[in-house]
Amino acid sequence: MTMPQRTAVVRPGVPGPRPIGRPVPAAAGRPLAGHPGAMPVGRPQVPAPRAAVTFLTVAEVAAMMRVSKMTVYRLVHAGELSAVRVGRSFRVPERAVQDYLRDAYTDIA
Repeated sequence: MTMPQRTAVVRPGVPGPRPIGRPVPAAAGRPLAGHPGAMPVGRPQVPAPRAAVTFLTVAEVAAMMRVSKMTVYRLVHAGELSAVRVGRSFRVPERAVQDYLRDAYTDIA
């Protein structure tokens, strides 16, 4: 013996059965055109490559300049040579060493 099927009876003023799950908007799966998360049309934008910054240790700078590490520390603490503090040590951009050496030349007449 089979069970009788229930038929939906529509009565005016009475809401029907609730749908299961969340309501799905008409544009589901497609981001809105003005939305910041919208996918760009065409080729993806690739950021321009940055110039790589090479950092040197104090010992490497001292070897380049043929001075002691203490001299490099004095230059950094005096502000004559720019450096970045990383933990308890310093890292000097290679460009800063080149600029310092370029500006340190003196004309002997």
